[in-house]
Amino acid sequence: MIDLWKKIERQQFSPLYLLYGKEDYLIQETKQKLINKVLTPEEMDFNYASYDLEETPIEVAVEDAETFPFMGEKRLVFVHNPYFLTTEKPKQKVDHHIEALEAYIQAPAPYTIFVLIGTYEKLDERKKITKLLKKHAEVGQANQLNDNDLKSWIVDRANEHGFRIGKEATEMLIELSGTNLNSLANEIDKLCLFATGEKEITLQMVEQLTARSLEQNIFKLVEKVVQRRIDEALRIYYDLLKQNEEPIKLLAVLANQFRLIYQTKELARRGYGQQQIASHLKVHPFRVKLAAGQAKLFSEEELNHIMFLLAECDYKMKTSGLRKEMIIEMFLFRINEKRRD
Repeated sequence: MIDLWKKIERQQFSPLYLLYGKEDYLIQETKQKLINKVLTPEEMDFNYASYDLEETPIEVAVEDAETFPFMGEKRLVFVHNPYFLTTEKPKQKVDHHIEALEAYIQAPAPYTIFVLIGTYEKLDERKKITKLLKKHAEVGQANQLNDNDLKSWIVDRANEHGFRIGKEATEMLIELSGTNLNSLANEIDKLCLFATGEKEITLQMVEQLTARSLEQNIFKLVEKVVQRRIDEALRIYYDLLKQNEEPIKLLAVLANQFRLIYQTKELARRGYGQQQIASHLKVHPFRVKLAAGQAKLFSEEELNHIMFLLAECDYKMKTSGLRKEMIIEMFLFRINEKRRD
């Protein structure tokens, strides 16, 4: 996606784009870059169109793309949810004349930039229409950024605002805010506002100003459990309740973290490297790196016991009359008792 952005910045446009993947931020950023570079604000009313293929037939969008631009050189047409490129079923049935799209792909209008967009993890490569697009269109796959690309993206985002951010500050930002690009973008923008005049985002600024993600707070809670500091673990838990986090949601995030620790430990035992584990579990490598550190501090027996307790908590939350807040308190105490044994 980064290479595609560079071409757009240089105004090296393709008449056809296919953008797909689960990282919605990258797709939205690509859309905005195209809008900024292709059309002036005055041209937006005349030469911009957006269609949802779960509501509109594809031939309508194709007909629009074949219309000459008005008061400008280019038309920009975004076409969302091309579910017929996948095995997914639409929310409602729309009859699409796929042959019209096939013909257009092979002879696109030179004055139109036609962009198909789907938040799908993968496409159905067996379909003729998918093969045609992969052959003729500029393809941007919005995959989750790996550790190095994520750090580079943070540095570039800060640079776009005219600021520098060092390695330690970058790593701390990821640790505190997580790997969600929308959250990171908001935090970087906030840090740039604070750092106005200094032109550098420092480690101290990141530590003072970055909002901790729920996952980061849960990670810290687990750290306190590992260190057998049940009082500090409970303090983090009570703080989360004060922030109106629902106990059932906290339990789900706790379960996800311990499941990741358990899976990371087991896959590492089988000889998987951290990058392989991340790919296998479909999580960000940075999360695997943190989980691997915590996994070393639990025995397999302890993790099995914790997973049992979490399943028990989930059952109690859904079936018992106990206060949900108390169920998690009991869970934390029972973990602590097991570790003392």
